Amino acid sequence: MSTPEGLLLSGNTLFVSSNQGHSVGTYDATTGAAINASFITGVNGPYELALSGNHLFVATFAFGLSEYDATTGALLSQSFLAGQGGGIFGVALSGNHLFVSAEAAGIVGEYDATTGAAINASFATGLNSPVGLTVSGNNLFVAIAGGAGSVNEYDTTTATPINAGFFAGVSAPYALAVSGNSLFVAQEAGIGSVGKYDTTTGGAVNAGLITSDRQPTSLAVGVPEPGSAALLALGAGALVGWRRRRSVSAV
Repeated sequence: MSTPEGLLLSGNTLFVSSNQGHSVGTYDATTGAAINASFITGVNGPYELALSGNHLFVATFAFGLSEYDATTGALLSQSFLAGQGGGIFGVALSGNHLFVSAEAAGIVGEYDATTGAAINASFATGLNSPVGLTVSGNNLFVAIAGGAGSVNEYDTTTATPINAGFFAGVSAPYALAVSGNSLFVAQEAGIGSVGKYDTTTGGAVNAGLITSDRQPTSLAVGVPEPGSAALLALGAGALVGWRRRRSVSAV
């Protein structure tokens, strides 16, 4: 697979978005074997993924958030969100509420997962390159890649910042995943690493849980270790996708 930018687990099926491959593939989460490496093709710049029932949402550079049938891969809506164009990077679900990040615009918006209608298109604004998103209970975590780097935390019900820069000093965070009380943060700066943090205190459990000469681009939790060389299992049953440094061709 080429530049895995988004990972999503559904039962024993692992969905992987390939940014340079302009596609979304499906893989066996136990063996890593391809189920359908070309499950969805012709996607312009796919990033993070989210699943609501049988609806697969793909954040894209060109069309914002696109919606597909999670069983067949058929396109249901190229631009699902009302009034939202391209440049969507992160997507996360909380019940029937979709949260999306627009990196260039510095905004996180909230939308109805059934209709695509805006609930609060300016849920969080003025952010310095918001990228990866993840939800734990009523808390939304947002990776802020710009500036010194941080992970911000918001109440999903009230849109109130709980902790802006709660995980301050996280270097160029890119993707996020939650497992229980642990927040995994993929960090692109320096050597490239995945850190593990406490969601309650913000304290580092292991800031250098995994290090590599590649850039971690995507995270997912809750499956056995796959056989794919592009993925690496974490101790809590999490997966991370890697790419080579941007100056080197991805494999």
